[in-house]
Amino acid sequence: KTRNKAHKRTNQTQVKSIQVNENIKLQNTNYKDKDSMLVGTVMRKIKSRSWKKQRYFKLQDDCMTIWYKSKKAGNTHSTFSVSDVEAIREGHQSEVLLSIADEFPADRCFTLVFRGRRGNLDLVAESAEEAQSWISGMRKLIENLENMGEREKLDQWIGDWFKKADKNNDGRMNFKEVRDLLKMMNVDMNEHHAHRLFTMADKSQSGTLEDDEFILFYKMLTQREDVLRVFQEYSVDGQTLSQSDLEDFLREEQLEEADFQQHAKQLIERYEPSDTAKLLNAMTFDGFLMYLGSAEGSIFNPQKRGVFQDMSQPLCHYFISSSHNTYLMEDQLRGQSSVEGYIRALTRGCRCVEVDCWDGANGEPIVYHGHTFTSKILFKDVVSAVGTYAFKVSDYPVILSIENHCSVEQQRVMAQHLNHILGDKLLKSTLDGKVPIGLPSPEDLKGKILLKAKKIGGLEESLNEIAEDSLNGEISDEDEVAELDEDNLHRESKSKQRLSKELSDCVVYCKSVRFSSFKHSRVHSKFYEVVSFTESKARKHLRETGAEFVHHNTQQLTRVYPSGFRTDSSNFNPQEMWNVGCQIVALNFQTAGEGMDLNDGLFSQNGRCGYVLKPGFLRDAEKRFDPEGPQKQDGYQPVILNIQVISGQQLPKVNIKEDSIVDPLVRVEIHGVPMDQAKQETRYIDNNGFNPVWYDTLHFTIHTPELAVVRFVVEDYDKTSKNDFVGQYTLPLSCMQQGYRHIHLLSKDGTSIPPSSLFVHIRITRLE
Repeated sequence: KTRNKAHKRTNQTQVKSIQVNENIKLQNTNYKDKDSMLVGTVMRKIKSRSWKKQRYFKLQDDCMTIWYKSKKAGNTHSTFSVSDVEAIREGHQSEVLLSIADEFPADRCFTLVFRGRRGNLDLVAESAEEAQSWISGMRKLIENLENMGEREKLDQWIGDWFKKADKNNDGRMNFKEVRDLLKMMNVDMNEHHAHRLFTMADKSQSGTLEDDEFILFYKMLTQREDVLRVFQEYSVDGQTLSQSDLEDFLREEQLEEADFQQHAKQLIERYEPSDTAKLLNAMTFDGFLMYLGSAEGSIFNPQKRGVFQDMSQPLCHYFISSSHNTYLMEDQLRGQSSVEGYIRALTRGCRCVEVDCWDGANGEPIVYHGHTFTSKILFKDVVSAVGTYAFKVSDYPVILSIENHCSVEQQRVMAQHLNHILGDKLLKSTLDGKVPIGLPSPEDLKGKILLKAKKIGGLEESLNEIAEDSLNGEISDEDEVAELDEDNLHRESKSKQRLSKELSDCVVYCKSVRFSSFKHSRVHSKFYEVVSFTESKARKHLRETGAEFVHHNTQQLTRVYPSGFRTDSSNFNPQEMWNVGCQIVALNFQTAGEGMDLNDGLFSQNGRCGYVLKPGFLRDAEKRFDPEGPQKQDGYQPVILNIQVISGQQLPKVNIKEDSIVDPLVRVEIHGVPMDQAKQETRYIDNNGFNPVWYDTLHFTIHTPELAVVRFVVEDYDKTSKNDFVGQYTLPLSCMQQGYRHIHLLSKDGTSIPPSSLFVHIRITRLE
């Protein structure tokens, strides 16, 4: 009985404390910009030199949606949300706008860059003032969005649904509109139940729901029984959590070791909406829900978000976020090459990008996938983009991996461009000018761009300036053209290639060399030499001589890239390469899926800076770690991971069909050493993507927790065909928080899809 009362009361508090605030988002926006955006503007949408069309752009009244349409009457319109926009670039900052630079001045041009893999929107305004008004207005809107609290985001989300469902725009919703809305929201609810909620929410008994009534309806619909259970278990009076109740919860469930008294105080201060409760140092159900839905209540440990690792170890002691054929936006045979590929990779924290260079017209080297129909871009444009974007999201060094097919003359031009465009950012000599004995650290190399390419002679000779003008250097095994040699393709790549001294001198700590054997490397290798393997060669070595491979990677850098037969730009699983300590595991950043999810997951820690310190046993040459036999390792300490998948919230609709509703299941995958690779699934829930409840527990034994990456995947079960992907979230086991946690799901592209989440309970225990 007490429980019921508590339940009722909490429900009311919950409703009271949320108000719809339609236009709160914009109180800070410069009113002039906002007004002109609300009135709307005609701008040119540019797709190429020949495709330039006028479109009417307008900010909707919700101040969250941009609406645009062709000037011709009767044409359909398009919309996109301000939250989809990642950045605004001013002037000629995209290939498309650069191509029309002679026609429209930079101060009228700007580019909207979208999250994920969606193409840019290039626009030209009628005047510089109009362009500026949209640029600063959009930036302010984005800033306001980023500063929004959880509460406001929820209001925003509810308001959005209200507008979608209010078909006749009269500011109220009848029962038919509500029923259609439930379908849109992925809710399969019987009519009787829906009608009962509708009547309960319709306080004014007008037969329609207005603003506050709709919020009440939404609240009843989204009542979190699962969280209420936990709340009531720890609440002494069933109404609130006192500070000491909350301390018990943090200590016993969330397993917090730090000062939980202080933390409980902070949480009440930060998340409790009721001032009365705050005065009593207590937390209502509403505040508890807010805390669990926040970053602190999420599965990812906030202490691992910023840079927290030691960044002063040699470069070869880190995993380095790396991209393959960075210039490609699509497949490997006919796809478009674009400078945009470099910008996207670098702004995602990638620290090693690849440049395939070939002789171009007019003495200008070009970049494209040789011997294919992919389009070509200028080497100097790539270098400019790298110079501009290298350190926007991370100060740590960027490696330019050059695959060089150019004549000596055009190699000289490459060297000129690198020196002229990058200036001091290009690392031209060892840090102190002396012959070093090992690789410098990411900390030492902050703000520097390193060239990885072939070099005449060694580092020692170039420091003593005894290299001749142009020696023969054999093409190295890293060349992807050479990889296809096994099939007698492109025989010419085996001929010797001459290197220009100027380009060779730009190579300091990353000299590309051909691999002969680990035994040979152990005796003859220099720390600055880098070997590249195709995924299949790397796999062969890690299976046959795993411990040797690990040892090699404690001393020097290794790059692994996808097989030349992956013409669709698909990715291999990078985990097995990380297991032996390979640092530069190059993936096709343009292709979404498991490979990129794991890469994003591993590098989501440590400030997303693109460098993650390898576990001690992959850095210590004496340890002889073998991923095939982790239990032989000194200090072997396996763990048991228990995950109770409790519920899901507002999963996105995957099927566009009106009537289709998701049948969700959750799969948890462990990626790690071979013994740890595992997958388990919950059962699927019929027809409920809105608030499915499982309470299914999955158990995993993990032998090398330091290398384990955990991927949560939600799928729409289909008994006749392959399940549809709904959402995913991937993180290192070492970054996981224990206790009751929300997992904020990401789309296939790795972008967030609020408010879709999973609610789970996590326990990690040592296996004694």
